[in-house]
Amino acid sequence: MAQVQRMSRLMIKTLRDDPADAETLNHKLLVRAGYVRRTAAGIWSWLPLGKKVLENITRVVREEMDAIGGQEVLLPALLPKEPYEASGRYDEYGDLLFRLQDRKGSDYLLGPTHEEIFTQIVKDMCSSYKDLPIILYQIQTKYRDEARPRAGVLRGREFHMKDSYSFDTTDEGLAEAYQLHRAAYIRVFERLGLDHRIVSAVSGAMGGSASEEFLAPAPAGEDTFVDCPNCDYAANTEAVTFNATPGDASGVGPVEELDTPDTPTIETLAAHLGVEASATLKNVLVKVDGEIVAVGVPGDREVDLGKLGEHLAPAVVELVTAEDFVGRPDLVRGYVGPQGLEKVRYIADPRVAPGTAWITGANKDGKHAKNVLAGRDFEVHDYLDVVVVEAGDPCPKCGTGLQVDRAIEIGHIFQLGRKYTDIFALDVLGQQGKPVRVTMGSYGIGVSRAVAAIAEQTADDRGLCWPREVAPADVHVVAAGKALQTELALEVSDKLAAAGLRVLVDDRAGVSPGVKFTDSELIGVPKILVAGRRSAEGVLELKDRRTGEREELTVEEAIARLSEQG
Repeated sequence: MAQVQRMSRLMIKTLRDDPADAETLNHKLLVRAGYVRRTAAGIWSWLPLGKKVLENITRVVREEMDAIGGQEVLLPALLPKEPYEASGRYDEYGDLLFRLQDRKGSDYLLGPTHEEIFTQIVKDMCSSYKDLPIILYQIQTKYRDEARPRAGVLRGREFHMKDSYSFDTTDEGLAEAYQLHRAAYIRVFERLGLDHRIVSAVSGAMGGSASEEFLAPAPAGEDTFVDCPNCDYAANTEAVTFNATPGDASGVGPVEELDTPDTPTIETLAAHLGVEASATLKNVLVKVDGEIVAVGVPGDREVDLGKLGEHLAPAVVELVTAEDFVGRPDLVRGYVGPQGLEKVRYIADPRVAPGTAWITGANKDGKHAKNVLAGRDFEVHDYLDVVVVEAGDPCPKCGTGLQVDRAIEIGHIFQLGRKYTDIFALDVLGQQGKPVRVTMGSYGIGVSRAVAAIAEQTADDRGLCWPREVAPADVHVVAAGKALQTELALEVSDKLAAAGLRVLVDDRAGVSPGVKFTDSELIGVPKILVAGRRSAEGVLELKDRRTGEREELTVEEAIARLSEQG
């Protein structure tokens, strides 16, 4: 028999107004509907209804992980720093890592992810190829010291995550484990009712090679991705590549210096010369681990510092300041050009291809130069895709203009390869009697993020609207107010529970029917069953929360209808 949750005994407080600090839909509605409560910046308490939704998502994830042979474990969140120092991530994570000391002065951290610890466990427990392949997973609290936690549970400093790890003796085994997880993730997100896209991604601090993200399109999303309307190409903007073609250098004259006073920006330069910004070459100076590096992009494009950082990781990338120009006469602020930059590494976007000619700085105050030819007048040390991707950029696969959308990252899968097994020397005895280095995959699902993503995608102007798989109840029974109506509501609730349905019944005394109806829509259970004006006749009104469709049914008909849908 399923449970009946009476709202007269439920710890819940609904709000009519949005929280003052709420910017996103999920933040507003999860607080207003009594699912979560803010404890501190980026730290949230899950109230009874919210915990039910969180546990329902956890159940779906667990079932699909078990279905591919995953074995669930639970590792500590409080971890020693030494494994993370060995991998280099103790420094790479920087300020995102929560660091602390015990009373003896030993250093610890709160785990952001557990590749190092899982690798050590498998090293201790598995010694032969007969022990592999293996998939281990946990559903656990993670910690990241976000500088600006926002969007409610979407971007917190403490969050719930499923992280799993595969261990194989061959690359073919890793590829199979990767595909098993990929298929499992598709099933998870389909069961959760999430509209999602699978896109190419970069690995970042996780390391490894092949990487894909699962994104839930939503205006509140912090990830930007592109997809092609003509083919199946889709990628996080940080993973988009541009297929450059060499320019036609025929007819390009020698470099000509131009008098361009008071034009330190692309906008002022283009206006002064009467040219399009795309004809100019923008040179952005950054520091890479303290060394000044120039980055060249067309003047009508912006440098994506996040993308640049991913390319150059684990190096630290930051913009130069006015102080960095002191003692550097070769760097003329606002008038830098790649020609003659002998002491500076020059990185360029592929659009600055050999044979392309540009108007750019002449390395003299108030001077620019035209006919500056890539490959003739300057050399590019490294070509990297570093521009901010824009709608209409050509698809790397078919050339069609790309579409740009925002999304919430809900999952990420990586073929890590042997990065961590090399660090910790994870070998097993192979079939030939010789040591074999193990290869590894890492796979994450943001469980608490999924709550926010579902809320963002399914809510409407009346409140939350949960898919049945994750809803805190199957049906929300509302007693309109009178004693007879409350009696009928409780009676039908017990019968629904006996039929295996999870029931939330609003039997609160002294609460007006209007407030109860408003709360039922705000809370967002898929079906709303009202004991109202025809209760004396044993007739109820069944409402579909998503479509708004209503029908009047007898008690027996309502139980039969809801049982069928269950």
